[in-house]
Amino acid sequence: MEHLFMPSGGSQQEATASLKRLLEKIEHPFQPGNSVGVKLHWGELGNHSYLPPEYAREIVRWLKEIGVQPFIFDTTVLYSGGRRKGEDSLKTAAEHGYTRDYLGCEVVIADGMDGADVTDIPCDLKHFETVQVASVIDKAKGFVVFSHFKGHLGTGFGGAIKNLSMGFASRAQKQRMHADASPVLLKRRCTRCGVCVDVCPTGAADIKGDEFPTYDLEKCIGCAQCIGLCPEMALKIFFSGDMDVFQEKLVETAAAVWNRIRGRTVLINALINISADCDCLPGEQEIIAPDIGFIIGNDPVGIDAESIRRMGEGPMNAAHPHIPWQRQFTYASEIGWNPS
Repeated sequence: MEHLFMPSGGSQQEATASLKRLLEKIEHPFQPGNSVGVKLHWGELGNHSYLPPEYAREIVRWLKEIGVQPFIFDTTVLYSGGRRKGEDSLKTAAEHGYTRDYLGCEVVIADGMDGADVTDIPCDLKHFETVQVASVIDKAKGFVVFSHFKGHLGTGFGGAIKNLSMGFASRAQKQRMHADASPVLLKRRCTRCGVCVDVCPTGAADIKGDEFPTYDLEKCIGCAQCIGLCPEMALKIFFSGDMDVFQEKLVETAAAVWNRIRGRTVLINALINISADCDCLPGEQEIIAPDIGFIIGNDPVGIDAESIRRMGEGPMNAAHPHIPWQRQFTYASEIGWNPS
């Protein structure tokens, strides 16, 4: 299947209609009766740029029409907030409209309510011999990976590659990918507000009296929540090694997942509400590009490259000028993962 594109602009209703027209053109790999998981991100509690559930409902409707049994899923996360525990994540999903009643299918935490329903799969690349992912990878017969294409403070952009890697990964694997990143304080901006201490899931951040906060890098898991939520932008990411390493770990994890599910997966990138940062952050996010539309493909590297091409590199470079996001593509090529 070549990349299929359907432009979209204007209202959410018009965008949903565009997605519907695009779904009707898909040559899918699913068989009647298959259990098909729709991997998506329903947004952190308080986030305003996540994709509304109307699009997911349209995908569910299409899957039912072709005779399969869909369910919606995501995995638990490293950081504190509305998605760290399965129970909290389902509450966040419901608050954002992702409910069984509205969607017409189950909403599932794929790595289990405690984050322990996981499995190891082979990787055999530079950084990982194996990667640990949600066990849903071997339970469902097929997948629709529905990715909100947008910026990201650690990877420059997030699309299909990131949805496969961070999206399917266990909490332990998420930590392994983030392990080289830690916060660095810009004292000239810091107001000692203590937000970084409040949001740190491991107690790595500390502040005493009127002093500047400090960060215990032995406890830090590299989740970057303190960086993303600092109201004064007084923290930046420090990569203890080459900044390319995080990009490479992301790609390796995604490649391992893709090797497991290729041939039974449809990829959809939504170039809608293109925000500067991830839907993992609460609050308003800057919109850095106009709505473009939806792209469907059967290769994660290719669909992300096509998404960048249609949007242009400018918005990502302006939002995250020091992030070597291009490494996702060059490293994918080095390990033999090229657009098909």
